[in-house]
Formats: sequence, C-alpha cells, structure tokens
Amino acid sequence: MTENNPDPKEKIIDGRLIAEEIEASLIKKIARLESEGIIPLISVILVGDNHASVVYVKNKERSAHRCGILSKKDVYPESFTERDLINRIEELNNDPLVHGILVQLPLPRHIDERTVMEAISPAKDVDGFHPLNTGKIFTDNSPFYPCTPYGIIKMLDYYDISVKGRNCVIIGQGNIAGKPMALMLINRFATVVSLNIFTKDIKSFTQKADILISATGKMHLIDESFIKEGAVVIDVGISNINGKIYGDVNYDRVIDKVSKITPVPGGVGPVTVAVLMENTVKSVMMKKNKDPRKHV
Repeated sequence: MTENNPDPKEKIIDGRLIAEEIEASLIKKIARLESEGIIPLISVILVGDNHASVVYVKNKERSAHRCGILSKKDVYPESFTERDLINRIEELNNDPLVHGILVQLPLPRHIDERTVMEAISPAKDVDGFHPLNTGKIFTDNSPFYPCTPYGIIKMLDYYDISVKGRNCVIIGQGNIAGKPMALMLINRFATVVSLNIFTKDIKSFTQKADILISATGKMHLIDESFIKEGAVVIDVGISNINGKIYGDVNYDRVIDKVSKITPVPGGVGPVTVAVLMENTVKSVMMKKNKDPRKHV
C-alpha cells in the first residue's frame, strides 16, 4: 500500500491485543497476591436470560479464568424480586472473600437499576456505577472508572491518540458509556460534544469530529457521510441480528475515510472486560492498603 492509500489493517484499533496485554500484566500481579495467600474473587449476578447478557457474562468468566481471578456466578429467574436481589448484594458486601460485585445489566423492568447500583459497596463496585464512584469522575480521582469509557481511554493511549484540544463527539448519553466518557475526555482537555436522540442534524456535529464515539446500539447508523476525513472512530454499539454481531458504524463504508477505527467485534468489548478484571485487582489492593485512592 502507498502512503496515500494505507493498508486498512493498519487503521484497526485492536482491542483483543490490548486486552491480552492488560491480562498479562494482571497475571503477574495476581501471582504476587497468591504468594501472600490472597486470591481475587469477583461475584457476578445475572437476573433473567437475556441472550446478550449471558454472552457477556461468559466472556467475563473466561477473562477471569485466564487472569487467575476466581469468578462466582449467581443466576436468578426473571421473576427474582428487587428485595431478594438487594439482600444477596448485602451478603456479598459483607463477605470478606469477595473483592468485586457485578450485577449484569439490563435488569428486568420491575427492578430499579439505580437502587441496585447504590446497594453495592463502593469498595467492591468494580463496574464503576455506584454514584460515589461516578461522582468522583468530576475530580478525576475515582477508584473505579466505568469499564467501557476507561477501556476506550486505554485504547487511545495505546495508539498514542491524544484527545487534548481535539473535537470529540459522543453519540449516546447513557450512564454506562456516554456520560462518563464525556467527563473523562473533558478531564483530558478535549472539546466534547454529547449528542442524544433529540439532537437535530447529527451530521453537522459528527462531520467536525476528530474523534467520534458512537454508543447507540443502532446497526450501521454511521456511514461515510457522518465522518470527517482522517477521523478516529470508536464503535461501542452492539447489535445482534440473526446471530451476527454488528456495530453502530458501517465499517466497510467508512474504512477509507478514517485514520483509526475499532472493529465490531474485537474492538471495545475485549478491553472493557479486561478493565473489569483490572478493577477487581484494584479492589484487592484497596483492601490491602486501606487507601481507596491507591491503584495497582
């Protein structure tokens, strides 16, 4: 390939590679903990049989196994009550052997997600959704940053993509990705625009984006007409259509226009899971050091 027409493979932000490196670093840290008689343990709660949630939990279990982290899974039927779920979380909060608690989202409609997230001990909130931890994103000193946006920051750092002074546009204002992502980019002196379903003329914003992050879950919402030449595109969205995974971005139509892009699958997802494991090890170290600001 010529300089003006680079190999498309060189544009890929390889999430699997980054995740492997994160896991490799954790294996060494966990080995040191094991020599002290400490084995990190993450407890995962799954309510209902949402197919995507089942797949996500399996991926998390596999990553934990690769790293040497113990993983316990509680699976409950769709009819499981909010009170029973809170009671189970309180048991895990009080279990000294449990270092991380993850309640897989989404939950059934009769269970209030905010109430559940607030029930998890902030010191074991390895998903980074407790309001005490999300609130600390404002001052950039949260012990646990939400895994998806934190994973995106790690991906940008890995490829030496600076956000300082650049126009960063986020499509989607969800609590899991969009909102915390905006704050984390602002903390790095990016110029951030956050778009939502009521935003008029989305393209007028995305076409100016040096870095475009899409987290809508709408298959192939983004094509080449949305993209600025040379933009970095981070595709967070996941759509499962007849057993095949698609992202928000029509990869084939934008690849010639972007400078870097995350594929789906194999982009943001693996790094998100690896960061969850990293947060679990951080929880162990917080308990050891009695300092909620201290990371591994």
